[in-house]
Amino acid sequence: MLSQFLGPIRPSGWALPLSSPVDAHALPPRRVCLWIACVGFALVAQGVKIESGRAQLEAGEHHASPESASEHAHHQSPPDSGNRWEGSAEGTAYSEFNHHLAGLLVLLIGLSELSYALRSPSFAWARLLLPGSLGLMGLFLLIWSDHEAWPIGSMGFVDTFFGPDHEIIQHKTYGLMALAIGSIEVLRRFGRMQHRLWAIPLPLFAIVGGLMLFGHSHGTHPAAHKIFIHHTIMGSLAVSAGSSRLAAGWLTDLPANRGSRWEFLWAGLILLIGIQLLIYSE
Repeated sequence: MLSQFLGPIRPSGWALPLSSPVDAHALPPRRVCLWIACVGFALVAQGVKIESGRAQLEAGEHHASPESASEHAHHQSPPDSGNRWEGSAEGTAYSEFNHHLAGLLVLLIGLSELSYALRSPSFAWARLLLPGSLGLMGLFLLIWSDHEAWPIGSMGFVDTFFGPDHEIIQHKTYGLMALAIGSIEVLRRFGRMQHRLWAIPLPLFAIVGGLMLFGHSHGTHPAAHKIFIHHTIMGSLAVSAGSSRLAAGWLTDLPANRGSRWEFLWAGLILLIGIQLLIYSE
C-alpha cells in the first residue's frame, strides 16, 4: 500500500508511460518554445504598462486642484448608483486578490503538467497537485468569489445561482466545474477511471471556460475595457491550451511520440494563464 503512494504518477487515459525514455523527436520544436517565450514577454510587458498607466492616473488625480476635482465629480455621476462596490477601492482590491490567488493555483497546475511533460520522477504529492489546485479554486469561487453573493453575502442561494447577475453565475459555474474536474482527475490518478474518455473533461473545461471569458463582464465597472482585454487574453490562452491537450491525447499513439510536443504546449499555455492572472489589475 505504501508503495502505491510513493511510486511515480500512474499513467492513465491517453498518457504516455513514464518509464519510456524521452525521445528527441518528442521535445517541442524551437518555434513552439520561442512562441511561448514571446507571449510570456508580451504578457509581462502588458502588466508593466498597465501598472505604469495606473500609477500615472493616480498621480494625476492626486495633483488635481480641488476646484477641478469638485467640478469633475459634479459633471460625472457614478456609473451605477445602485452598486457602489464595482470600481470602488474595496471592490477592486477584492477582485484583484481573487485573480492573483487563482493565478498562483494555475501556476501550480502548469508546473505539475510541465513536470509530467518532462517525464520527471514524482511522488504521491505531485500526482495530486493538479486536482488539489482545482479543488481549492472551486471551493474558493463557490464561497468567496462575490462578496454580495451566497453564502457570505446578503443574496440568497436562488438569487445567486438563478438571478439576473451573469457575472456571479459565471463565477459559481467556474467553481462547480473546477470541483467536478478536480474530482475526476483525482480518480484518474488513482486508477479508478482508466478509460481514455475520462481524460477529455479537463481540456474541455479549459476550452469552455476560455469561451466563457469572452462574454464575462463586470457590468458598469469604470475599468471595463481593461478587464475585457485581460479576459480576452486569458480566454484565448485557455482555448489554445485545451485544444493542445486534446491534440496531445489523440496524437500520443503516433510514431515517435509526436503528441508529447503538444503536452509541452499545454503546460506552457497554462503557465502563461497563471502569469496573466498574477498581473491582473483593474
